[in-house]
Amino acid sequence: MKRTYSLRLRLTLIILVPLLFVAGATGLWQLNNARVTANEVFDRSLQSAALSVTNDVALSGGDALAPATRKILSDTSGGPVFYHVYAPDGVIVAGYATPPVGIPLAGDGDLSPVYFNGVYLGREVRGYRMRTRMQVDDFSGIFTTTVWQEVTIRAAFVRDLMLRSLITISSIITSLSLIVWFGIRIGLHPLNDLQQAIDLRSGEVLKPIQRAVPVEVEGIVRTLNRLLAQVSEAMATQNEFISNAAHQLRNPIAGVLALAESVRSAPSDASMRERADDLVDAAKETSQLAQKLLTYERTKSISPVSAKETFAINDLVSGVTKEYCRRNTHGVSITFETAADTMSVAGDRTMIREAVSNLIDNALKHGGPDLSRISIRLETSPEEVTVVVTDNGVGLTDAQIQTALQRFGQVSENSGGSGLGLPIVERVAERHGGGLKLQGLQPGLEARFTLALKGI
Repeated sequence: MKRTYSLRLRLTLIILVPLLFVAGATGLWQLNNARVTANEVFDRSLQSAALSVTNDVALSGGDALAPATRKILSDTSGGPVFYHVYAPDGVIVAGYATPPVGIPLAGDGDLSPVYFNGVYLGREVRGYRMRTRMQVDDFSGIFTTTVWQEVTIRAAFVRDLMLRSLITISSIITSLSLIVWFGIRIGLHPLNDLQQAIDLRSGEVLKPIQRAVPVEVEGIVRTLNRLLAQVSEAMATQNEFISNAAHQLRNPIAGVLALAESVRSAPSDASMRERADDLVDAAKETSQLAQKLLTYERTKSISPVSAKETFAINDLVSGVTKEYCRRNTHGVSITFETAADTMSVAGDRTMIREAVSNLIDNALKHGGPDLSRISIRLETSPEEVTVVVTDNGVGLTDAQIQTALQRFGQVSENSGGSGLGLPIVERVAERHGGGLKLQGLQPGLEARFTLALKGI
C-alpha cells in the first residue's frame, strides 16, 4: 500500500510555503529599505548638526554652542556627533582638534557640501563637510565645518529596525499558520460527512449519495454515484441471468436426464438407439438455449470501449448470407443485395454478426411450410445503416410482434426456439444507437435492424 499523507498537512504546506517565501522576500526588501532609510536619516542628522554648529560659531565667534546644538551633538539618532570648524587660514575655531582621516579636499572657492566615509581613532565613521563664506571676529572668508559619527550606531539602528520587522512578520506567519491549520480542519468536515455516507453503502445498499457536498468534490460524488449505479446494474443483471438460467434450463435438463434414464432402461438395441437419438436432440436444444442465454447476457456488456472495432458491413452481411446458403437444408432461396457504397461501421463485430444470424435463423425457423425466399439488403444514410431481412413466410400480426420481442416470448406453443433470438437482436441494435423494427407483410415479415454510424 502506498504511503498515505494528511490532506490537511498538504493543504497547509501548499498555502504556507509560498507565504514563507513571500515573507523572506519581504524581509530582504525590508533589510535593504532599513539600510537606505538609516542612511538618509543619519545623513540628514549630520547635515542638521553641521548647520547648527556653523550658525552658533558665526554668532558666538566660536566661544560657545547653544544648548539646542549641544543636545543635537550629544545624541543624534542614538549616538554622539563629533565636529570641528576651521577658519580660512586653517586655524581651528571650535570643536575637536583631531579630525577623521578621509575628509575630501576642496578647491579654492568650492562651497559644495559633501558626505564621506573615514576613520576616526581607529573606528569607521560617516561624515559631512560643508564650506560657508562668513565673518567671525576679524576673520572673513570660507569657513569649513565638519561633523562625523561612528557607523556602528547606524548598524545598531538597522538591527533594531529589522528585529522589530522580524517579530512582526513572525507573529503574522504564526497566527496565519494556526488559522490555516484549524480553518482547513473545519473546512474538511464535509469530506468526513461524505466518508460516513460512503460507509453506509454495502452490497445490499447501493443507492446514490444525495447529500449536499462542496463544489470541489461534486465530480468525485458524480463518479462514485455512476460506479454505484453500474455495480447495482451489474448485480441486478447477474441475478436476472441466474434466475433466467434456472427457470429456462430446469425443464430441458430434466428432459435430458429423463431421456438418459430411458436409454439406460431401453428393452432392446433398436429402442436404445431411438432413445439415444432423442437424447442427442434434447442435449443440442439445451446447449443452444444455454448459448442463447449467454449471448443475451453479453449484449448487456456492450460499451463504447468494446464497440470500437471498424469493419465493412457489406462484408459481414455477405459472409453470414453465404454461410446460411451453404448449410441450407430447407430449399429456401437466400439472397443478399450489396449496398452501392462501401460502408464502414464502428461496433462490436461479433455481436452484430450474431444479430444478423438470428434474423435469418428466425425467418427459417418460423417462416412456416410455405417459406421459399429470404432476401437481405442494406439501406444507408449519412447517420445510419439498416440491415433489412424480408421473407415470404407466414408473417406475424402486431400482437404477435409484441410477444416475439419479449424475452422468452413464444408466438405459439409449437413455435420452438428459445424466445431470445429477437430480444438479442433488439438489444444489440440499441447498444449501437439503433433499433429493431418488425412489420408484417402479405405474406411474410420484414425485419429492419438499424445501427448508428456515429458510434454508441
